[in-house]
Amino acid sequence: MTTAARDHSVVYAPQIQELLARKEKVFRIDATTVGVSDVQLISAVVAARPVLASERSVFKPAAGADIDHDSATRTIRALGQDVIAALQAPTPPAHRLSGPWPDAATAYLRQWLFSSDPLPVSLLSKRGVTRSDTLSRIADRAATAWPGADNGGTALARQIRTAPDTQDKRQAVALYRRASATLSDGVAALATNALWLMNRADPEEVARCGRTAVLWETLRLLPPAWMLFRTGGDAYAGLHPAIGPRDDIALFPLLMHRDPEYWTDPLVFRPQRWSGVDEPERTPGFMPFGFDGARCWARHMVVPLAERLLDVALEHRLTIHGAQRGTHVPLRPLLSVRFEAGAAL
Repeated sequence: MTTAARDHSVVYAPQIQELLARKEKVFRIDATTVGVSDVQLISAVVAARPVLASERSVFKPAAGADIDHDSATRTIRALGQDVIAALQAPTPPAHRLSGPWPDAATAYLRQWLFSSDPLPVSLLSKRGVTRSDTLSRIADRAATAWPGADNGGTALARQIRTAPDTQDKRQAVALYRRASATLSDGVAALATNALWLMNRADPEEVARCGRTAVLWETLRLLPPAWMLFRTGGDAYAGLHPAIGPRDDIALFPLLMHRDPEYWTDPLVFRPQRWSGVDEPERTPGFMPFGFDGARCWARHMVVPLAERLLDVALEHRLTIHGAQRGTHVPLRPLLSVRFEAGAAL
C-alpha cells in the first residue's frame, strides 16, 4: 500500500506491489525476462536498436502486413486533426462523466472525439464493441465494406474512405480501432489518476500549480504507460551482466519515477515540483512518453485532452464519492486507479 496524498491510499495489484518493493534497479522477473528501472540502462536499451513492429501497440502489423511509415504518419496526422477539432468544439454533457472511472471517462472521450463518424465506422470506437472479440470482428468487416460516402466525420474515418484497395482499407480499419482506443483509454487513465490525486491534495496548492503541473506530477507518480517491453536479442547482451542474448526486457518508468536518487519525497504527490519547468520530458529520471527515438506518437495529444477533461469535470463539480478513502490499481496494460464519481449538475 502506498500513500500518495494526504489522506488516501492506493492499493496495487500484487504483481505491481512486488515490483514497488524491489530495491534493485536490474532484476530477474522470470527465466526469460529481466526488469530494469535504472535510468542509464533504460536509455541504453532504448538506444540499442529501433523498436520492432511487434513491440508497437497501434502500429504493429495489421491485416497480415506491416504498417509502413507513410500509413503511420497519415494516421497520426489525421488523429491530430481530430483532436484539434475536438478541443475547439463543445464537449458532451458533463453528466455522462458520472459513474465508475476510468470507464466513464473513456466512454465520454470516445463520444467527444468520434461521435461524428457514420455507421458502421463509429462502431469501431464503441467500448461495448471493442471489449468483445466477436463484435470487433463483425464491426471490422462492416467498416471494411463501408462504401465511404463523403458525408463528414473525422479525419481518421476518411482514412478508411480514401483507402485505394481492400487491403489498405482493412489496415485503415485496424488503425482507426487501435488509435481511437489507445488515445481514449490513455487520456482517461491519466485524467482518472490526476483527479484522484488532486481530489485528496491541498486545493490551494493545486490551484497555485495549475492543471498542467498536476498532470506532469500524475505522469510521474501514476504513469498510465508504466511498463515498456522489448524482445530480447544480441543488441542488449552487452549492456549489463544480468542480461543474456535471449532475455526479454521489461522497462519500468513506474519504478524510475520513484527513484530517490532523482526525486525528493518520491512517494508524495507534489505538483509544485513542476512549477517553472519548461521542458518536463527532459527532466532526469522521467520517462512519461518514452525517450528520444522512441517517443509515444500521441504525447502531444494526451496532455491537452486530459487537461480539458479535468476542466469539464471540475467546472461541473464532479467529485469522488466522499466515503471512498482508498482505491485499487488492477494489473492492466494501462495503470489506472478506479473510483465512483458523481457530479453536482
